Formats: sequence, structure tokens, C-alpha cells
Amino acid sequence: MDESKITGPQSGSSSMPLELLRARPPKERADAARNREKVLAAAAALFADKGVEAVSMDAIAAAAGVGKGTLFRRFGDKSGLAVALLDDRERDLQQRILSGPPPLGPGAPARERLTAFVAAYLRYLFDHLDLVRMSETASPGARYRIGAYRFWHRHVAILLAESRPGADADVLAHALLAAVGAEAAGVLKADYGQDRAVRGITDLALAVASPD
Repeated sequence: MDESKITGPQSGSSSMPLELLRARPPKERADAARNREKVLAAAAALFADKGVEAVSMDAIAAAAGVGKGTLFRRFGDKSGLAVALLDDRERDLQQRILSGPPPLGPGAPARERLTAFVAAYLRYLFDHLDLVRMSETASPGARYRIGAYRFWHRHVAILLAESRPGADADVLAHALLAAVGAEAAGVLKADYGQDRAVRGITDLALAVASPD
């Protein structure tokens, strides 16, 4: 199934081809791009050294050699920085979903692709848990306003529609993605360990994708 060409029955992002929901690199002037890279490099180094919560925007501006006003205008707050830092990782996973080898990419049965996506997404999530948590919890509903979430939802809904014809794939996709939110998955990892969390969420995905 070529998801980049598929549209759904409803309006909004659920009816858009998956390719159109893929994150794109920002278009900007050369000097703005250089400043952006300096800020992201400084933020990544400080977050890795001190932890996300312990680093202030003032410290990031100082380490990057840019004014605080520039930093706040460009990224807004630390959650904006988190989104920007995650951008390249999200684009890589999205590209592998669209054109990589199966089972993550096209060419495998829908249930196999769904479990491959869950495994790949959880690897990405647990590798960057603090950043993803910050990006998703900056304000009520922040997770659902992130462009990448619309891509993940569309992909999961397409696979569920294929594996469970007649089911409400859009609603089921939101329900399944709730289990891979940073808060929920982080609690499972803390309480049961990462391997057990991955197995449990994968079992949930298989159950949701099983025909009635």
C-alpha cells in the first residue's frame, strides 16, 4: 500500500496524503540558519550535560553567543527548542516509513508494519524521552498540535483501516498513540523497564489491529 497517495474519508489532516504531512527542513536565510545551528548545538550539549530541566534559556543563549531576545523570538521557550532538536530525528523516521525497507516501509502486511512502527517509534522516544516529554506537555494539548503527531496518526490510521476494515481507524489510531505518549511510556519504562514496556505496547498494537 502506497500511503503517500492515500486519503481518508474525513476532513482535515485525516484526508491528506501522508507525504504532505511529513516534516520539512525550515527555509531560512544563511545567517539565520547559522544562528539556528549554533543554538541547537548549544542546547543539545547543555541538555546532555545537565539535563533538560536544569538548563535555562539564558544559559543556552550565552553558550550559543546569541541574544536572549533572538533566542525567544526564534524558539519561544524550551519546548520550542525541544521540537527543533527532535525535527531531524522525526524526518528520518518519517522517510523510512514512506520509502524504507519493509516491514517499517511499504511492502509488508499492515499488522507487521504497525508493530514495526511501534518498535521504531519507541526506540526514538526512549532515546529522547525528556525532550519529547517537554515538547508534548508544554501546554494542554501541545502533543496534538505538533506537526509530527498528525503524520504518526495518519500512518497508524491507514494501517488500522487495512487490517480492520469497517473499524473507526481514526479513533483507534488516537487511542493507540496514547500508549506511546512520553508521559505514559515513560511511566511504563520507570515501573517495568524498557524491554517490558516495548513488549506490552507492541502486544496492545497487535490487539488493536486484530480483526473482530
